Amino acid sequence: VGRKTIPVGLVGAHVTVGVLIVLLVAVRVIWWAVRKAPAARPTSSATTKLATLVHVLLYACMVVLPVLGWANANARGWIVGVSEMFAPDGSLPDIRLPAIMESGSKLGHDMGDVHGQLAWVLAVLIGLHVLAGLYHHFIKRDGTLKSML
Repeated sequence: VGRKTIPVGLVGAHVTVGVLIVLLVAVRVIWWAVRKAPAARPTSSATTKLATLVHVLLYACMVVLPVLGWANANARGWIVGVSEMFAPDGSLPDIRLPAIMESGSKLGHDMGDVHGQLAWVLAVLIGLHVLAGLYHHFIKRDGTLKSML
């Protein structure tokens, strides 16, 4: 996204969805912290280490990616919230996130570049996660996919 972009249309929707993701990730991290994980299934040490690594990276991306976008939006001087897209008439409460970066900040703009690259990393991790679930379901037939639901 160019430096002169304004948060309207698809870019505005992207920001709004990003705010919703921040809120959903917070709920998901809390859920993960308080919920007992399903019992581990017998598997090789390498498979367990790979699964753990992918899960840690998924959670790290889910937390860091929206924060980098948030900082970038703040550096651009944008209001980061959801009411502009879902209720521009003011019929819903105005949900806005506080600024975490000063407007015009070079660091905030740089974080936007990292945000874009990290989105690709997250896409690859999601793909690996989906493939692993399908592998367990269709090839190993070990019930791992069902235990995730």
